[in-house]
Amino acid sequence: MPGNDPPIPTLSTKEQARVVEVLLETWGFDHLRPMQEAAIAAVLRGQDSVLVLPTGGGKSLTYQLPPLVHDWTGLVISPLIALMKDQVDGLILRGYPAAALNSSITTGESQQILDDFSQGHLRLLFVSPERLLSSGFLSKISSARVRFVAIDEAHCISQWGHDFRPEYRRLSELRRRIPNASIHAITATATPSVRDDIADQLGMRNPAVLVGNFDRPNLTYRVLPRRNAAQQAAEAIHRHKGDAAIVYCISRRETESLADELRCRGINAKPYHAGMNPDQRRRVQEAFATERVDVVVATVAFGMGIDRSNVRCVIHTGIPKTIEHYQQETGRAGRDGLPAECVLLYSAADTLKWLKIMEKPDPEGNFPDPEWLNRQREQLDRMRLYCAAASCRHKLLTEHFGQIYNPPSPNSPACGACDACLGELIDVPDSTVVAQKILSAVARASLTVGYDGRPRTFGPGHILAILLGEPTKAVKDWAHDQLPTFGILRGSEKSDIASFIDQLIAEGLLSKLPGPFPALGLTQAARDALKGLRPVRLVRHADPDGTQHAQTASRTDPGLPVDEGLFEALRVLRRSIADERGVPPFIIFTDAVLRHLAASRPVSAPAFRTIKGIGAHKAREFSGLFTAEIDRYCRHHGLTSTSDPEEPKDRTTSRSRAPRARDELTHRMQNAFALFDEGAGVEHVARAVGVAASTTWSYLIEYVQQQRPAAVAHWLSDDDYSEILAASRKLGADRLKPVYDFFAGQHSYEHIKLVLTHASIRPDSPRHLS
Repeated sequence: MPGNDPPIPTLSTKEQARVVEVLLETWGFDHLRPMQEAAIAAVLRGQDSVLVLPTGGGKSLTYQLPPLVHDWTGLVISPLIALMKDQVDGLILRGYPAAALNSSITTGESQQILDDFSQGHLRLLFVSPERLLSSGFLSKISSARVRFVAIDEAHCISQWGHDFRPEYRRLSELRRRIPNASIHAITATATPSVRDDIADQLGMRNPAVLVGNFDRPNLTYRVLPRRNAAQQAAEAIHRHKGDAAIVYCISRRETESLADELRCRGINAKPYHAGMNPDQRRRVQEAFATERVDVVVATVAFGMGIDRSNVRCVIHTGIPKTIEHYQQETGRAGRDGLPAECVLLYSAADTLKWLKIMEKPDPEGNFPDPEWLNRQREQLDRMRLYCAAASCRHKLLTEHFGQIYNPPSPNSPACGACDACLGELIDVPDSTVVAQKILSAVARASLTVGYDGRPRTFGPGHILAILLGEPTKAVKDWAHDQLPTFGILRGSEKSDIASFIDQLIAEGLLSKLPGPFPALGLTQAARDALKGLRPVRLVRHADPDGTQHAQTASRTDPGLPVDEGLFEALRVLRRSIADERGVPPFIIFTDAVLRHLAASRPVSAPAFRTIKGIGAHKAREFSGLFTAEIDRYCRHHGLTSTSDPEEPKDRTTSRSRAPRARDELTHRMQNAFALFDEGAGVEHVARAVGVAASTTWSYLIEYVQQQRPAAVAHWLSDDDYSEILAASRKLGADRLKPVYDFFAGQHSYEHIKLVLTHASIRPDSPRHLS
């Protein structure tokens, strides 16, 4: 790779206009995010590139948009079938011609896709690395003029990356096999050395190296000492009740036990790990993606194939083994740009657990390469120091990836979205004195001379035993129980002193000495502190169990005047549509889009089309369903809606609207009402009227609101009605999701909605009074 990076690619004025036109028409946005324009320009210029954008930064758009600008064809290499499927399903819903080749399709389907691609009917084809380089694949698409190849999860190419996969090295053949196509490596996490290695391995020609801002301002980071993982995880999950959460554990056994404990606390959590059979893992993954399960307790094997955009909380019950892993795993929260929380629970034992895992031989009995093992230890150590640090989490993460952190306010270094900046860390009384005691213990122990006549050094665990007055065998063997510093911090919490040692390392007062074992040494700053020439700040968490935190602090809370009831009703409709189409709900619309709909409340197609993130094709496909639901909700609750796109979007003045007369309804709705009058069931009405079942259910709710029938036994049994009504009263809930969660999916959202709607308009019904 050249020593000097080439200039950042830019779009011409004409290209900019065309790109914005495509962006607005297909994706419903009128501007690109930072670095997206440069990445798109690189593809359009045919210039190789390495693109690093954090999760949620819009990486996929950089290769999805260019083919629509010039009617090009491109290949996308992705290692995960689930992600391929989600991307293709999402593109098809936008009217975008794309397909994927993977092991889940038949030979006939595969051949049809190859034919379509070769004939120019597709703009993008997604394939796995193995499929791309398999015998004969590239020759089969030789008639297609492939203009570019985009490689997702490109950090897997680099041996310096956090998830190196040897099979990815074969992608170096791309330059030879498709010499005229530009190559674009895309990843969410890559340090400078990883970026250089990716470019070298792929044989890139003068690549543009494009690095977005690593900071995720919508995420709130918290790091807490682990006291009771189940209790602390439950507290965090309850702060986001009804929303999605991922809980990460280090071991498979921990996922099972923690999921059991969370279920005992009333949280519907499912475990996920590589030891489960493939069918079990698939069921859990699908349940999470389709919003039937909101909490998954997993090893780090979970999440790579999940593109769910509305995860509001990611919890680690142990230290991730690298900051790169942590950045990627926490990046699964708040992908839609809305506020989310990341909680890390740590213990000194986590480091030993990871070291034990790293040092294990492989199934053939081969021990790890020493160089690789040393690198893993160094990365684990950086992660541990991140946990101990008393400074801004956003700053630490950003600077780890070689960027300068820019706080939101030029007048304050605080990010406003982490425990350090939210005032959740408090100063330890007499911090400097406590630090001097720790440093003195290190200094006195380092005076020990070994049997070979050389000075000995000792690691954090040994120093900790000296400070706490623990007469371990090593302490006795070296006569360190005779040191003046033995027991000088006796009675202190062991976890606190271990944290203070890490803080002194993070602040540069203690150093890690080279050698096969971790040993501590004093720096010049430590000597100044011992002499009283510099103060030292040590902190501990004000609320070590994390039970008193507010919902989530974030710098990007949109502050929309959202009606939460309408938002939930739209989520129910979205899920119903997604179920019918066999796709995850977020592929229909993200939570961010639904919140904008719930804030502006459009009830006409033109007003609906103005919502960002929808696009023309989706507007034509779904505006009728969503505007009907919004209209129904607004009339039932006396809210103002928006029918003209010129009307203000944030009007909140309430006004009552009478139900529409039948002659004001659409022709299909009139026909549906006539059939409901006769007691026809939902499936029969759907077939007769020619609409989807989800639409028919919305017609039935409208019918119940307008016609106020004494009973709804034609569509729901009396027993089910009574059971749902009793549960809603017991829970004190007039919202759908608490009742749905209470039954754990036994009753559908549509049934619950029917009961709550009918009960609200016919409180005099005999069954309600029983």
